[in-house]
Amino acid sequence: MKRNGLYLIIVVLAVAAGVLGYKVYQDQQQASGINIQVGEEGISVETK
Repeated sequence: MKRNGLYLIIVVLAVAAGVLGYKVYQDQQQASGINIQVGEEGISVETK
């Protein structure tokens, strides 16, 4: 029974590390560049 609990903790930590790594990867992909929007109020330029 103790081994099952240990395996469960290891799997949960591995999944959490994977999700965190994916989130960091997505944030880095969206972090750079310029955002240009054209709307009814005119042109908006934002740097990221």
